[in-house]
Amino acid sequence: MIRRILLTLLAGAAVLLVPWTVYLAHTLPDRYDTGQWRTAWVGFDVALLLCFATGAWLGLRRRRAAVPLLSATAAMLCCDAWFDVMLGWTSAERWTSIALAVFVEIPVAVLLALAARRLLSSAMPRRTVTLRDIELREDPRYQLVTRELPAVTEEIARRTGLERAEVADCLKTLRDNGFVRRERKGSWASIQQDLREPRPDDYDGADRERVTAFLDAKYANEVALLSWAAAHRDEFGPWSTAQRTSTRLTEEEFRELEAEYHELIARYSQRRRRPTAEEKELSLRFYAFPPPEAATV
Repeated sequence: MIRRILLTLLAGAAVLLVPWTVYLAHTLPDRYDTGQWRTAWVGFDVALLLCFATGAWLGLRRRRAAVPLLSATAAMLCCDAWFDVMLGWTSAERWTSIALAVFVEIPVAVLLALAARRLLSSAMPRRTVTLRDIELREDPRYQLVTRELPAVTEEIARRTGLERAEVADCLKTLRDNGFVRRERKGSWASIQQDLREPRPDDYDGADRERVTAFLDAKYANEVALLSWAAAHRDEFGPWSTAQRTSTRLTEEEFRELEAEYHELIARYSQRRRRPTAEEKELSLRFYAFPPPEAATV
């Protein structure tokens, strides 16, 4: 409903702007004296400065909130270039305005728009686990291959003991199902995804039993992993943390909390840098659920 209303508003605005633009083209004078000229331009540049500063701060932290701000900054730069050139067309500074527009303002606007697009596309793709995903997870070969990533095919074959052709076939299947991608230099890397649990009620018969068994096995593995972590907690040194709390939230607030968590994970999971000796692989979990009514936590 909201999407339909928004699209209607956008389409309606586009239609209404046609006669309005024609009207302005026939009624506006070529020259117009106005006050507050200095205030208007200084205020515009102050707003542009704030957009640059805030966008840089958000962009460095890979916050998705930077996307609309970078887009707005790009639009403001294009407006700045347009009015600088048009309003200074008959002045002695015309060529300076044109040079700034062509070589500074418009290129920077394009770079900001591309940066916004990159931040927008860097979010982890979200989808629900399918029966095909369950099938891949049940095949130990795919687990062996994905554990060795990032690596080239030959290196994965050497580490896992699988034949090269078998590894190549596994990688192709994983790529076709959105789990891995091939980098420019030929190595394979995992694709971070936000995989949602399937609902057994969405399936019938044997498929429903298979989904239920998958979820049972998943949570059994989670319990086993947490039990192992509790037994070895003194061995992790500074590389472990455990926190819990209880709070009351509306469903909307809960969804906001979940979205912020996924944004945080995406920000740290998709950083573009080479692995270093100081890094460690960490298992991260996020669970939230209503406790038993009689529980005291």
